[in-house]
Amino acid sequence: MAPARWRLALGDLAAIDDAVYRAVAATPSPALDRPLARLSRAADHSVLWIGIAAGLAAGGGSGRRAAVAGLGSVAVASAVVNAGLKHLHGRPRPDGARVGRGRAVRMPRSASFPSGHAASAFAFATAAGAELPVAALPLRCLAAAVAYARVHGGAHYPGDVIGGALLGGAVAAALTRGVRTVAAG
Repeated sequence: MAPARWRLALGDLAAIDDAVYRAVAATPSPALDRPLARLSRAADHSVLWIGIAAGLAAGGGSGRRAAVAGLGSVAVASAVVNAGLKHLHGRPRPDGARVGRGRAVRMPRSASFPSGHAASAFAFATAAGAELPVAALPLRCLAAAVAYARVHGGAHYPGDVIGGALLGGAVAAALTRGVRTVAAG
């Protein structure tokens, strides 16, 4: 695809991203506002994932391995997002005032793309789920809820959380594969 077509395609994607954000922001959802804001706050600084890791580790064996893999992946994904990609992209955050006071989350000062919350959520869910398959689906569902909560609360565009989720999952998959290769070899 020629550079001009790429620019047009990216412009179209940005317009769709903004339109979806505006639709979410404009849709009243009082039953979801507080629970999603609480979930978003619980995921600040990966506190939610640290707590889940403690619970998994308490079970010993595969739970402990899942906790270590999950937190290791969170650490790497967070570093890649917060120390690297946010500075490279520099995308401004959406106008959080559109969502209203009842659902707005604390607006970080960092760039919007990619979402660090989504990256950490999917890094933890992917890595821990690889070590403890019975937990994979519930952890991924929780990760998706955290990612959506960031859009619902006005901190991110949908594309930010999609990018963060893909990055977090990729980091976890690469680390998991690398650790298994080293352990086998």
